[in-house]
Amino acid sequence: MSSVVDVDLALVGGGGAASLVLAALGRRPLPGVRVAIIDPVRKRGQDRTWAFWGTPGSVLDPLLSAGWDAVDVITAAGRRVLPLAPLRYAMLRSAPLYELAGRAEEHLGALRITAPAGDLRDDGHRVVVAGTDGVPLVRAAWVLDSRPRPPRRPGRTNWLQHFRGWWLEADRPVFDPDRAVLMDFRTPQPAQGVSFGYVLPVSDRFALVEYTEFSPSVLTGEAYDAALRDYAALLGLDLTTLRVREVEDGVIPMTDGVFDARPSPRVVRLGTAGGATRPSTGFTFSAMVRQAEQIAREVGAGRPPLPEPPYPARHRWMDAVQLRALDRGLVDGVAFFDRLFDRNPPERVLRFLDGATSWREDLVMMGSSPLLPMTRAAAGDAVSRLHQRLH
Repeated sequence: MSSVVDVDLALVGGGGAASLVLAALGRRPLPGVRVAIIDPVRKRGQDRTWAFWGTPGSVLDPLLSAGWDAVDVITAAGRRVLPLAPLRYAMLRSAPLYELAGRAEEHLGALRITAPAGDLRDDGHRVVVAGTDGVPLVRAAWVLDSRPRPPRRPGRTNWLQHFRGWWLEADRPVFDPDRAVLMDFRTPQPAQGVSFGYVLPVSDRFALVEYTEFSPSVLTGEAYDAALRDYAALLGLDLTTLRVREVEDGVIPMTDGVFDARPSPRVVRLGTAGGATRPSTGFTFSAMVRQAEQIAREVGAGRPPLPEPPYPARHRWMDAVQLRALDRGLVDGVAFFDRLFDRNPPERVLRFLDGATSWREDLVMMGSSPLLPMTRAAAGDAVSRLHQRLH
């Protein structure tokens, strides 16, 4: 054990959550703080795209590929343009974030261990990060673990946000770079769940066109491609004149299951495993940014790297009720989301999804949802919680 390197902070996993933490740490003077990254792969290139909303002028602005002050929500009844001020909808591709994290890693003089991590042995004073063969890799005062983990307690409702996107390139102007489509519900709706398309144009010749479902199970690759072809036709795009430059797939949990953000005294989980994914939508990025900034602030002040819960408990309850209402067919998914945007200012809806609304605003949001179905869902959720506790 004496040959194992000791560090103050070890990041297990090197994806988006860890990269945001590294970038945040790199912006602060941290003399004497020793950092290690344990991941079998050094992340590079464009393997992910994150779309999120926030206030312009953040530290991520130089990394953005595009941003929009308004977005469209489309149903069969028509197009609604949602002004977002003072917020903005933005797109960040992974390559610039990985590059920024790499520069921060160099600035911090961090130790990189290119190997998969196995068990984390926490004795309450230090954590030994072992390899998959059980051999110790590093010993740390604190570990931030961003590896995917299932919930500590299974959810009463378990859905997925799953999607496939095509990065389409044209030789002539095809897209409007000033118009982003947040949700286009004209897609055929699944028997259980909600589907929509969206369009994020980087320029008039290059855009991400994506098909997404909120539903209990994923599709086949052929089904995603068929849905994308149909959606492209709905948009009036001629795929014979466009090139698919990249393909992005994803599956994100939408569940009221409880994720264990702190499985042992000195281990903190990040990202989805730490509860950063919003159960009602699958959105994760904004919460990961908040976690990263909070961790960097605490480390800079010489305190434990403990971020606040990503969302208030009342929001997790509201999400559980919404998921139950959708899952049991108590509400129509398209009508539910359309009504939400119709009866609330867009920026309030987006702040709610980020966990940033007040009690008063939450009550207004609840009042804008269909009362009887949501009351039934809330009662059913209460009964399920009681049954779960008894058993």
